[in-house]
Amino acid sequence: MVTNPGLLKRDRDFRWFWSGHTISAFGTQITAVALPLVAVLTLHSDAAEVAAISTAAFLPNVIFPLVVGHRLEHRRRRNVMIGSDIARALLLAVVPLAYVAGVLSVPLLAVVAFLAGAAGVVFDTGSFAYVPNMVDEVDLPAANRAVQGSRTASEIAGPGIAGVLVNLLGPAIAVLADAVSYVASAIGVAAAKRPEPAPPAPDLEARFWDGLRPVVTNPFLRALTVHAATYNMAWQIFSINLVVYMVTDRGLNAGLFGLALSASGVGAFIGTMAALRLARALGYGKAFASALAFSTGVPLLIALLPGRGAGLAAGLAVCQLAAGFGLGIANVLSLTLRQIVAPKGSLTRTGAGYRLIIYGVIPLGSALGGLIGSTLGSQVAVAAGSAGMALSTIPMTARPIRGLAAPEDARQPRPFAASAPAA
Repeated sequence: MVTNPGLLKRDRDFRWFWSGHTISAFGTQITAVALPLVAVLTLHSDAAEVAAISTAAFLPNVIFPLVVGHRLEHRRRRNVMIGSDIARALLLAVVPLAYVAGVLSVPLLAVVAFLAGAAGVVFDTGSFAYVPNMVDEVDLPAANRAVQGSRTASEIAGPGIAGVLVNLLGPAIAVLADAVSYVASAIGVAAAKRPEPAPPAPDLEARFWDGLRPVVTNPFLRALTVHAATYNMAWQIFSINLVVYMVTDRGLNAGLFGLALSASGVGAFIGTMAALRLARALGYGKAFASALAFSTGVPLLIALLPGRGAGLAAGLAVCQLAAGFGLGIANVLSLTLRQIVAPKGSLTRTGAGYRLIIYGVIPLGSALGGLIGSTLGSQVAVAAGSAGMALSTIPMTARPIRGLAAPEDARQPRPFAASAPAA
């Protein structure tokens, strides 16, 4: 069985958690837009300074996951998540306060971005292990669909809301909206009163790098990790060259380009909402494979799109919509599968190991994207990135994954070595 219906209606605790998470997700999108604008519009920063702030925000995803996962494994996650939200609220409140006091600077923004990013790693690592304890296992896919749906909706509407707030309040004051959103998230987590199971007793022999072991040794986690890491690296190659190829080489209007890209978010939201229905209709493994056919297969067409102007934008939008649809489905199914097959006494460590690998390859993808684009041209780089995304599906074509009727079936040992790949 994939899920029980009506989780948000009948589960008060999850409803509170989800409400706080939804507000926070929108706030995060506001900061993603507003913080660089603070640097550009308020401090008149150049590209290098904006890049330094972005790098500071990303670094915690590479530095801290394994340590955080190790430290949280033997702690109750709820209180840690509340503390992380409060920390993020206080950190982001520094930006408007510093602006009003006249002491705002690029180094201060970089420090805030880094520390808020670190608190985000703590929250996300704890949340990965907290949600499976908050709802019954039969409701886990529905819980993940709700969480992913909020996140996708925020990615669609959040930048627009951020733009309105920046215009009305100015970029520095707009960051205060994200600070308030983390307070709302903390209230939502605190209001979820379902008792959290006692954490496992500390293993004195465990080391912080043990979070990498399950993602390497468990065949399902290994396949998911190799797929996600390869996809992320290839997506970087693809995405950083797409704007050059479409706007500079093909002469597409920047407004039409942005509108076409937004179709991806619409597709992802539709896919997120359809994920569980598709899993019931086709079986979990076949639904996953179908989703990957959209998310990694359709982008292969983008480097070959004909036409100019509105026609080119329309073709790009259709590709983005279809790819986003598949990605929305895959994100829900992947998250649930990882939570179910991860060792129960090592959920945070396993989630942290997975996070480290799939985020750690992103700088490499950016470097490769720049190298390929500058030497072979943006069209070749777009094609290479889309080919890499398609190749990322290979680990997911093993028969044990395709044959999953439900995510719980992945707990049964299956001989991957004897399985034939998809034809």
